[in-house]
Amino acid sequence: MKRSRFIVLFLIMALFQIQTTAQDSIIDGIVAIVGGHMILKSDVESQYLQYRAQGNITGSPQRVKCQIFENMLFMKLLFHQAEVDSITVTESQVENEMDRRMRYFISQAGSPERLEEYYHKSLLEIKADMRDVIKEQMMVEQEQQKITEKVVVTPAEVKAYFRKIHKDSIPEIDAEVEIGIITREPAVGDAERAAAKELLAGFKERITKGDDFATLAILYSEDPGSAKQGGELGMFQRGDMRSQFEAAAFKLKPDEVSDIVETEDGFHLIQMIERRGDFINVRHILVQPKVSPIELNNAKLFLDSIADMIQSKEISFDHAVIKYSDDPTKNNGGMLINPVSGNTKFEIDQVDPKIFFVIDKLKEGEISSPVKWEERGKRHFRIYYLKSRSVPHYANLEEDYARIQQWTLDKKKLGVIEKWIDKKADESYIEIMQPYRDCTFERQWIK
Repeated sequence: MKRSRFIVLFLIMALFQIQTTAQDSIIDGIVAIVGGHMILKSDVESQYLQYRAQGNITGSPQRVKCQIFENMLFMKLLFHQAEVDSITVTESQVENEMDRRMRYFISQAGSPERLEEYYHKSLLEIKADMRDVIKEQMMVEQEQQKITEKVVVTPAEVKAYFRKIHKDSIPEIDAEVEIGIITREPAVGDAERAAAKELLAGFKERITKGDDFATLAILYSEDPGSAKQGGELGMFQRGDMRSQFEAAAFKLKPDEVSDIVETEDGFHLIQMIERRGDFINVRHILVQPKVSPIELNNAKLFLDSIADMIQSKEISFDHAVIKYSDDPTKNNGGMLINPVSGNTKFEIDQVDPKIFFVIDKLKEGEISSPVKWEERGKRHFRIYYLKSRSVPHYANLEEDYARIQQWTLDKKKLGVIEKWIDKKADESYIEIMQPYRDCTFERQWIK
């Protein structure tokens, strides 16, 4: 299991190996060649520093470096085979993945400027350093998927896997719930939309006459996240904001103010602050059309009647979702999806406290009364359906079959990968230099 843990860790780590000032002092050299691809001493040291920064060091530094090095051998072997198999990754795929990672790194750093400061490089230089690494990783991922794509498990294998788990090692599963939702979005009237646009038109006229955009944003913008900063959003790139917002923002020149822009959030005025390469920084003023109290109450009464129909079994929850729900979960049968597990089951501490307060009072199969909900400044009503509730228990096939099935599949895939490594390590050119030649490896890398 140790090898499995390190392979998974290596695959999910953010592997963009940008040399920091501390890393620049490492004396470099080739420590391995796999099918014509080199592993440098600095590659291992860089990964070790990332691993240590995460607080994951257990055992001696050299032992950990040997484990990292062996995983790098595996990655290079996959990359070499991907080239042999003519696996390709398009430039657009690389760019999309690079943009996704850059958004993540910037969000972790706090701003593009802080990311640049940390790496002592511009955003363009960081992206240039990432490009080849990301392309290699994407090819490696495709090769690994190719190796395991035909691996499946039968119900008999799932049962056999579970029976082999020692009684003392069967994991305890926390209490879990499955929650469904039906939402009713009250309609915004033409009068309310016109009022919002008229208000923004007045703001633009005041700005034209000399009023300060930032001051108006502080006083009137209904975006709580940016109003206190004078409407300033900070650096962002395409794909970070609503498409309509971006289309207008990226056309602006410094200090220019847009016409009124409509998005799902409401109506905006946008002012360009600066552009830096692929990133821009803007201010905006958001005004959201208000739902009339009558329409809001109508939404509540409508859901009240739907809840009564479901509770009295005049209509099933599934049918009601298809016919009446305005929620995005409609395409998933109205069930909330746990972003951590990817399935419909939530451990209690993973449930939004506001939702838990409602469903905690329900029995399995019951529907809540309409609940008012405000999100991104918009108000609507929703009802909740408690599909299932489990109590803390040790894993068993009846309640946790899907979970145990995934454990079985993961173990079988790992076995396939292990056999693949043994076979390809014998067939491929692999040369290991000191100091890593003296490592105690899991696999027979040295012939």
